[in-house]
Amino acid sequence: MTQFDRLEPGIREAVEQFIRDGRPSARLQTFEERRKGYLATIELAGEAEPVWKIEDLTFEEMRLRIYRPLDESGLPVMIYFHGGCFVSGDLETHDRQLRQLANRGRCVVVAVHYRLAPEHPYPAAHDDAVKAIRIVKEHAPEWGGSAEDLTLAGDSAGGHIALVASLRLKSEGLSWIRRLILIYPMLDARGASESYEKYGDDYIVTRDMLLSGYEAYFGSMPPGHPEASPLHRDDLAGLPDTFILTAEFDPLVDEGEELYRRLLQAGVSAQCQRYLGVNHGFFQLGRISPAGRKAIGDVAAMMRS
Repeated sequence: MTQFDRLEPGIREAVEQFIRDGRPSARLQTFEERRKGYLATIELAGEAEPVWKIEDLTFEEMRLRIYRPLDESGLPVMIYFHGGCFVSGDLETHDRQLRQLANRGRCVVVAVHYRLAPEHPYPAAHDDAVKAIRIVKEHAPEWGGSAEDLTLAGDSAGGHIALVASLRLKSEGLSWIRRLILIYPMLDARGASESYEKYGDDYIVTRDMLLSGYEAYFGSMPPGHPEASPLHRDDLAGLPDTFILTAEFDPLVDEGEELYRRLLQAGVSAQCQRYLGVNHGFFQLGRISPAGRKAIGDVAAMMRS
């Protein structure tokens, strides 16, 4: 059995096609090409299921999309930061899975369209995240949500942003966040883990894609800066309950699981689940990935707990 035989069939087919295509490097694409390529994957998330109410709002140039699953008040609120290596992704790339999370989790989901690099380098995305949290805290009751039951969630770069935003709020003495849900988060701008070596070339989301995203956003900032590489911070104590999802064939699997261990050492209530047979991005591949569908259900169950 080869390593590729351990992949889910739909994921394996995509990976084998990527290899047949010559493992195209993200560094050879323009950022506009990367963004269009991301949008082209939307169908892989499955159907755009109906939600009771979806509303696009803008606050002080901050674009939000509000998903309300039912006409009730006091619902839990998930503030979601999309992935895309800091350079791509938007409200559309994540629309279908957020519809599913709102319905299955019986929660209000607020999608945040933060500014992207290279047009808007650090600290734009992190500043936008904290600004969005403050907006949601103020307006959640208008959308049927509870301002006292806020979850920060995100995948990849979005997981990074959620974690750093929570650390910023904690540093201000604000305990607004009930839980963190980090889906294969980007945590170390150096890309130094063993899994970067094992899974960094063949599994579609490559080390080139990840590291070039860090470079576009953080520029000349040292990769060890605490907001570039939050994995290595020493101020994790006091974070809210944290749930981490990792993927077996992901360059980021080691750092996600290392964060879990560091959180436990810091006294944070944390859980971590590795999904087998899948690569980075599987959370958005529910149409072809049983693990992707399972992960949606798992995250929704966290919101109901």
